[in-house]
Amino acid sequence: MCHQTVSLVSRHLEANGIPTVVLGSARDIVEHCGVARFVFTDFPLGNPCGKPWDTAMQREIVGAGLSLLESAFAPRSTLQTPYVWDPDPAWRERYARVSPEEAEALRKAGEARRAKQAKAKAEGRARSD
Repeated sequence: MCHQTVSLVSRHLEANGIPTVVLGSARDIVEHCGVARFVFTDFPLGNPCGKPWDTAMQREIVGAGLSLLESAFAPRSTLQTPYVWDPDPAWRERYARVSPEEAEALRKAGEARRAKQAKAKAEGRARSD
């Protein structure tokens, strides 16, 4: 979900008396929006609650959010979790990198999908799954 959208919704809810906590990975965006409470996890986008299948980490992060909801008395409270995605800082450069071969395969798959959708549309079908 878009960090900016969630942050603006959070601000609206807070303005109408509903307390919120944003769990996110885009610190610059969320803090710029000025949410009341923010739990920041320095992970790739889409993983603000922890690594996939690491339920212990996920519980800790959600628990940190609930604790922040209970304990934050100052506006714009940010809590940074202690977790790291990978001890090697180069993970950011490697994460979701697409090789030229993979890019070509993805391009071909996209073309095939668009052709299938165009055919379905021409035949009067709304979708082609």
